[in-house]
Amino acid sequence: MARPRQFDEDRVITAAMETFWRHGYEGTSTRDLCDATGLGPSSLYNTFGGKRELYLRALDRYHETVTAEQVAHLRGPGSAKERLGAMMLHSLEADLDPGDGRGCFAVNAAVELAGLDEDVRRVVRRGFDRVEDEVCAVVAAGQAAGEITPGRDPREVARLVQSTYYGLRVLARVRDDRTALEATVAGALAGL
Repeated sequence: MARPRQFDEDRVITAAMETFWRHGYEGTSTRDLCDATGLGPSSLYNTFGGKRELYLRALDRYHETVTAEQVAHLRGPGSAKERLGAMMLHSLEADLDPGDGRGCFAVNAAVELAGLDEDVRRVVRRGFDRVEDEVCAVVAAGQAAGEITPGRDPREVARLVQSTYYGLRVLARVRDDRTALEATVAGALAGL
């Protein structure tokens, strides 16, 4: 008879997410995961199937938590441009935190593995698609309210906003010039 699990699976996945987020897939060893989760290698592999499977679960957790925060900003109060700006500026704040340095886990995964691993691409794409759908809804509402230039396909505008957003997240990893990054947000919003 198998022994019942003596750990909180959600806590383990969150600890793994934090470890992968900070060090990347290749930079995270099984030992790192064991140290972060408190599990031994056999428990880790018996429960999650291996490092790759745990990484996919960690990406799912990111989607459930951090992507949900992005959506909350987009659904929050204010005009369409204010909500788009809130999402971008909130992320810049996190990206520019000198004590953090992790950037966006989904962007990190897209750059590191999505071109090589179809499952990683699928999970990252699901998060990006969710944000795109929410941005598209905000753009359409902004167009209907006369705040965003009408006549352009809201999906195309959403993809432009999303490209700016994810580009800013990458730039913030190498450029700590808050003024320049905030000016980019303001310019992108003014161009809508």
